[in-house]
Amino acid sequence: MKKINVKKGEILQSSGDLNSCVYQVVSGLLRSYTIDEKGRERIFMFAPENWTIADSQPKEKPCDLFIDALEDSVVVVLNKDIERESQNIAAFIKRIAVLQKRVIMLMSFSAIRKYEHFEETYPEIIQRVTQKMIASYLGITPEALSKVKNERQKNRNNNFIS
Repeated sequence: MKKINVKKGEILQSSGDLNSCVYQVVSGLLRSYTIDEKGRERIFMFAPENWTIADSQPKEKPCDLFIDALEDSVVVVLNKDIERESQNIAAFIKRIAVLQKRVIMLMSFSAIRKYEHFEETYPEIIQRVTQKMIASYLGITPEALSKVKNERQKNRNNNFIS
């Protein structure tokens, strides 16, 4: 375990790397993402303060995700230790539940409901990331995100008037 300072834009892990680590965010903001066949970034998750981020691949296999810093950050780096991780069953079950909810959201929620889910999941970072990153996380285009936000604002204004 070691604590490191990471500059905004610094890549901690690239897709294909071996011996990937687990990163606990002390301060700042990290993200994990993949790049699709058309060269587009697809954000898997954000990790603000007190969150943990990692690739799920075993350390002897190439990882799938890039992990980089969206802000200057302080991060605790841990080696993957399956025995240590298996002893923390509660955290593991919580992690599986979050991932299950994310997959269900991507498969079945409307764009508005996806955005609401993002607001619920990441209320502290919504002002810290670009709209393009939010759209990538939601699996929609930036234009669709703009329409969702305009529609929500209209609904709020209508509810305020009536």
